Amino acid sequence: MPKPRFEFNRKLVFHFIETAQPYFFPTDFRQSWVFFGLLGILVIAVISFTFFLTVSLTLLGNTIFPEFFGSVASGLVKNVNGLLSSNIPYIALAALLLSGLIFVSQQAKIIDKWKQWSLLGCLLFLLFIVNGLNVILSYVFRFIDTSLNEKDATVFWQFMILYGIVLVAAVPIIVSYRYLRQKLGLLWREWLTKHFIKRYFDHRAYYELDSNSINTEVDNPDQRITQDIKAFTGVTLDFILDILDSILTLLSFTVILYSISKELTWGLLVYAAFGTAVALIVGSRLVRINYNQLRLEANFRYGMVRVRDNAESIAFYRGEELEKGQVLDKLIDAIKNFDLLIIWQSIISLFQLGYNYFTRLIPYIIIAPLYLKGDLDFGAIAQASVAFSLVLGALSLVTNRIQDITEFAASINRLGEFYESLNPASFKKEKSQTRFITTQYKPEVSLRKVTLQPPNSDRILIENLSLSVSSSSNLLIMGASGTGKSSLLRAIAGLWNSGDGIILRPQPEDILFLPQRPYMILGTLKEQLLYPNPKNEISEKELKKVLKTVNLPNLLEQVGGFDAEENWENVLSLGEQQRVAFARILITKPRYAILDEATSALDVKNEEALYQQLSDMRTTYISVGHRPTLTLYHQQLLEIFDGGTWEVKGIQN
Repeated sequence: MPKPRFEFNRKLVFHFIETAQPYFFPTDFRQSWVFFGLLGILVIAVISFTFFLTVSLTLLGNTIFPEFFGSVASGLVKNVNGLLSSNIPYIALAALLLSGLIFVSQQAKIIDKWKQWSLLGCLLFLLFIVNGLNVILSYVFRFIDTSLNEKDATVFWQFMILYGIVLVAAVPIIVSYRYLRQKLGLLWREWLTKHFIKRYFDHRAYYELDSNSINTEVDNPDQRITQDIKAFTGVTLDFILDILDSILTLLSFTVILYSISKELTWGLLVYAAFGTAVALIVGSRLVRINYNQLRLEANFRYGMVRVRDNAESIAFYRGEELEKGQVLDKLIDAIKNFDLLIIWQSIISLFQLGYNYFTRLIPYIIIAPLYLKGDLDFGAIAQASVAFSLVLGALSLVTNRIQDITEFAASINRLGEFYESLNPASFKKEKSQTRFITTQYKPEVSLRKVTLQPPNSDRILIENLSLSVSSSSNLLIMGASGTGKSSLLRAIAGLWNSGDGIILRPQPEDILFLPQRPYMILGTLKEQLLYPNPKNEISEKELKKVLKTVNLPNLLEQVGGFDAEENWENVLSLGEQQRVAFARILITKPRYAILDEATSALDVKNEEALYQQLSDMRTTYISVGHRPTLTLYHQQLLEIFDGGTWEVKGIQN
């Protein structure tokens, strides 16, 4: 069982970049510095733009309302004029132009990613505005409290009006910020989910990661795609913006706090460092617990889904007690781990509550003596308290969000492992396997000295098999259960390659595989018949003819037409499903058909009619079956025995 620790080591950073970067910049780890450089440049561009906007609005306001700004915001106007007389405007302008040029130089790599960069830039801009409004409000409340203490009604009402103006401006800005934050997270989740789904279906990764197949190290890929990605995108965006918000708050209010009390500022830094250290120590334990909780919850959900998918078989066997016990065992495992989780969460909550409650006393302990001596005005107490709380919150980001951070670290590890497992090269890393069956594309199926083994096993299913299958030598494969009949079909289909030898076969589109229990898709009757080629253009008249050919002439009327959507696995019997699968062959007209007991649920008469259709259509077929009647439709027989031995002989009909 994996036991990740909470440390920002190289592997964790690698997993984070591998998952987060592609939405904004192509994944090239040699150029990751370019991606992070662009993020920094975007911040600089937003700062420069915000500077010019702030200066412009201040000068415009001073021009339109000179008396108001002269009495209420004279300090702001003075500071702005001082900035304009310095080199800062030139630096900001140069930074803005340089940022634009750098983004233009990377246009080829981000041409299709303009939306996410634009939204991220807007969020950063709004974050700067919100932070600036917080600074303004801290001074507004300072002057309001001081005017109340001095009973100065004129100043009090002036700043109450200013507070109202700031409030009216702040509400739509904050709402817009929250909306864009969620919107960017939603778009990121959509893109990343599609990206993972594409990789999941490419190179048959979904098959390789199946619990019954080769790679069983990555559990519950469905949860990693549906839930872990959702959590990752939302939390990553939150952390990026919260970290930047903390930095802005730290820069803005540390200056205010330092101007009020140097002792308070240094005491704050020591207190925050202590809280962060304790949180990291406790958090290292939480990462493994959260990681296990995600896995155990997914196992429990999978157990319930498995019961639903196999409800009829369980009912026939009367296996309710066993299935219930297995599901309850998975539930108990999840509950036990969650019990451990809430214990550690309670320990962290206890520390966080004490940590946060004690912070309310510190500003008063340090500031009150200064006020009582007359060194500070009354409003400075409130402003210092607000500044202290905001700066402490910025420095205590890890302390206050350690539970989120541990869940985030677990999510990064799970997605990183999953992403690596979707690399086609990872499917060939079986430790026990040193040889592979080679597949070559040729017009006919031919096996040359093929030795077949199960994945991750040294067991020999078939050894040194050679044969050819042509239109005049359709092959029937027989043998006792467990000797490797279906496994050989998997090898011909390219699903298994453990072993040695060469398999020659047509291109994938020229072969159609029919399992014993056909796959019934979610969709209409027409889509069922056209599967796996939904774009196949065929008239409904021809489809009706095909249904008649496979002895389903009344199916169309029974279900209500080709556009009817049903739960086909329940509506159709197994025999009807097998005939629908044969209809797919008649529609697709493949060069080869591979039938794994594909007529086991049919009577002999229907079986004969369907095989006759394959012969008339000149489709070459390879069948696995046990019925003696199957020999009537084939020209050669491969019989497989225990221990990997086999015999090929002709069939005389």
